[in-house]
Amino acid sequence: MTDSNALDPEDRKIVTLARSARARNGVPEGAAVRDETGRTYVAATVALPSLRLTALQTAVAMAVASGARSLEAAAVVTTEEAAAEADLAAVGDLGGPGTPVLLAAPDGTVRLTVATA
Repeated sequence: MTDSNALDPEDRKIVTLARSARARNGVPEGAAVRDETGRTYVAATVALPSLRLTALQTAVAMAVASGARSLEAAAVVTTEEAAAEADLAAVGDLGGPGTPVLLAAPDGTVRLTVATA
């Protein structure tokens, strides 16, 4: 586990934003991504009868819809122990190989950082 105070300030910011989205919406996951210009996109789980997206997939979709060309980093706050393959694929599609994905617990403690393939 990584003390969130030891993170780069920009990474700490996306973890905090993801945590806030999760808490505010009362959903299983919150996520945030940072694009190549430093803009952030924050999202929560989407669970409609006709549409299901994880928080990270939603944040990536928001970045794409807003014109982002790449991602610098992503964060997801969840109770899960690992990042879903579909989430890593979505981040990798926009960010490319090696884009870091921070997986944090609901309290904001980063459990692990995974690089996209």
